[in-house]
Amino acid sequence: MQNLLICTDLDRTLLPNGEQAESTGARSMFARFVSRPEVFLAYVSGRHLALVEQSIQEYGLPLPEWIIGDVGSSIYAKDRDGWSLLTSWSRHISLDWKGFEARDLVALFSGLGRLVLQPEDKQNTYKLSYFLPLDIDLPALKQAMVSCLEEMNIAASLIFSVDEQAAIGLLDVLPKRANKLHAIEFLMREQGFLSEQTLFAGDSGNDLTVLTSSVPSVLVANAHQDVVEQAFEEACRMGTGDRLYLAKGGFLEMNGNYSAGILEGIAHFHADAIRELD
Repeated sequence: MQNLLICTDLDRTLLPNGEQAESTGARSMFARFVSRPEVFLAYVSGRHLALVEQSIQEYGLPLPEWIIGDVGSSIYAKDRDGWSLLTSWSRHISLDWKGFEARDLVALFSGLGRLVLQPEDKQNTYKLSYFLPLDIDLPALKQAMVSCLEEMNIAASLIFSVDEQAAIGLLDVLPKRANKLHAIEFLMREQGFLSEQTLFAGDSGNDLTVLTSSVPSVLVANAHQDVVEQAFEEACRMGTGDRLYLAKGGFLEMNGNYSAGILEGIAHFHADAIRELD
């Protein structure tokens, strides 16, 4: 089997912290698969490093080789002492913000209303995060924010997702090149993985850049229907529909939710790599 890079979101993808049930034994089966020497693991999350570490402990997850955190604005590599920040990635994304940091951008959006800053531990140098109500006029808000950023000649991405359990919107302002897709592509280049050797798993709006890209991807069965529809519509528009798979359940008699869906996606794209699982 060739080397394989498995990149997975955490909340409601690998972590069974949504409303749907987790298949018994699926997480331990996933752990056995990624323990193979030819399989490399990266967690790709909106969480910051401490919260990723907390989830690893709480759910007994396998240790990854890399953590892409803060919606792609940080990358950490595992070393003997824990985790080391990839400063090459930080330098790369900093160019978009012309020397500004997240805290410098708060004043730009102070007059827009209905934006509520998330707690300090949700922010980092190159990630500015807000809560917003679900009934907000999102296109109008994004246009207003883009206008503010353009006046400062700042290149940024606005990444929207929904915390379904809290019923609230989440909006992250990131350097233009600092999303999950660009972080994964950076890691692939640095470590020598081709698209055919890479698989991404996700479930939410901030995963869409990867789900609709040329990187083979799986949407777990518990993904919200709105995300499923948006992902497939955009992938078809971009001509990457053959790179996107929706877990349906039934693989090894599992339901396709969470880690069961990731395994089903691996089986879809890399059947030879997963034949030994039972």
